[in-house]
Amino acid sequence: MRPPHWWYDPDGGWPARVLSPLGMLYAGLTARRLARGAPHEAAVPVICVGNLDAGGTGKTPLAIALAERLLAWNVAVHVVSRGHGGRLAGPMQVLPSHSAEEVGDEPLLLSAFVPTWISRDRAAGVRAAEAAGASAVLLDDGFQNPSVRKTLSCIVVDAARGWGNGRAIPAGPLREPVRVGLARADAVISVGDAAAQDRFTHRWGPMMDGRPHIRGELRPLPTGMPWAGLRTLAFAGIGQPEKFFATLRDLGADIVATRSFDDHQPLGPSLLQRLEADAARLGAQLVTTEKDAARLPPAFRARVLTVPVRLHLDDWGPLDAALARLGLG
Repeated sequence: MRPPHWWYDPDGGWPARVLSPLGMLYAGLTARRLARGAPHEAAVPVICVGNLDAGGTGKTPLAIALAERLLAWNVAVHVVSRGHGGRLAGPMQVLPSHSAEEVGDEPLLLSAFVPTWISRDRAAGVRAAEAAGASAVLLDDGFQNPSVRKTLSCIVVDAARGWGNGRAIPAGPLREPVRVGLARADAVISVGDAAAQDRFTHRWGPMMDGRPHIRGELRPLPTGMPWAGLRTLAFAGIGQPEKFFATLRDLGADIVATRSFDDHQPLGPSLLQRLEADAARLGAQLVTTEKDAARLPPAFRARVLTVPVRLHLDDWGPLDAALARLGLG
């Protein structure tokens, strides 16, 4: 489901005020869950890539960037994910033979870079990665999951949206209050262009209490594809499809139609047939994101172009220093 627009209004208006008691209850339940139980103490560093709010913020691109960084340092890094959108509970390693319906689209995408595990029980997933030889674990999401002790926690936020109206679900987009979440975080990575970054820093910077704040931006990989003037039907089922459409326009593509779907929405045969028929009628090429492409049937992927993007950080210094303190540098 698409989040209501008032989640991202400065104060949320009357809907946020009416739902505020439920938001306080939701935040209280999150705090209670975090205080419960004894977390698994891994024998290797556990680096959590999480967020404070619901929706797409750039967690997967940061996980890929960190994985590539650690691989360049000869660190045997593994990813552990819940496998959102997949039907298998795990713990199990994601293999090329798996489908997104089985393990989820994000783990399938991440598995192309480093060994990736899915596990509804995060602690069991981390134990499986350790047993398989991981010398560091990237915990994809899980910042509000208390079952594993994190050695380093990175919070990702969309700079344009920030933390919305500052209220918890359903009154706003937050899983927990900003100050409460930031108290457990080691670094904040905001993702967006320069103007959005400035607005984010102006509003939310005072809450960071000196924690490293790193700016980042998603940039398309140079693939040699001649996008300029290409008639396209662009579709996306990610947290913010409009960001993908904007990226495609920036590349010079002529977007004649767009289709937005829910995050992780299955791309079934009837839906794909409609997309293909619409594209043929418009004389357009189907284009989607890497994450959406992971949900396409293998036989259909050759008929759809993808736009791979990677996260570029303005300054790796704070993260490099934190990783070095863990003995990974």
